[in-house]
Amino acid sequence: IFQGLLPDIVLIQEFNYANGDLRALVDTAFGKDFAFFVEPRVGGIPNGIVSRYPILASGAWVDASVPDRAFAWARIDVPGSIDLWAVSLHLLTTGGTQRNTEAAQLVAYLAGNIPNGDYLVVGGDLNTETDAEPALATLGGTVIIAPPFPADANGNKNTSINRNKPHDWLFARAGLDAR
Repeated sequence: IFQGLLPDIVLIQEFNYANGDLRALVDTAFGKDFAFFVEPRVGGIPNGIVSRYPILASGAWVDASVPDRAFAWARIDVPGSIDLWAVSLHLLTTGGTQRNTEAAQLVAYLAGNIPNGDYLVVGGDLNTETDAEPALATLGGTVIIAPPFPADANGNKNTSINRNKPHDWLFARAGLDAR
C-alpha cells in the first residue's frame, strides 16, 4: 500500500515489525532516503512518523491514559521557510470520555510546544464512534475539524475494520489546511 501511494509523510500507529528491523521496513516500503521516528517503547503498540523530508527533531509526549503508547511527534523540514510538525496518535477504544481526556492532554502539549507560525498536522487511529464525538471538538480548538470528510468511491467515510465507524482521522492547523 505504501509503495502504491508514494506518500511524502506518514503518521503510523502500531508501528511494530515482525523482525524488529524498522529501517529495513522503511527502506522497502518508502525508500532508503526516508527518515523515520518511532516512539521508544519495548512492547506495546508504538506510534511513529515516516518522512521523505528531514526530521529535525522528534519525540514522544506521554499519554497518561495508556501504558503502551504515547503521542509521537516530529518537526519536519518541508520545502519552504515554515517547518511542519506531525503528530501521530492512537486513542483508547474504551469510550468517548477517555478519548476526550486524551485529546485535551494532546491539545495542551500542542499549545506548549508548537510555534504558532509553523504548520501542524495531527492524525491517526482515534477510535471514534461518530464524527460528533467530544474528542474531535476538543481537537478542533487547535486544528480544523470540519466537513467535507474524505470518503471512499462508494461515499463511505468510515474506516473501522467493518467500515461502520470513523476511526481514522487527519487534521491540519489553519495555515496548512488552507494549502
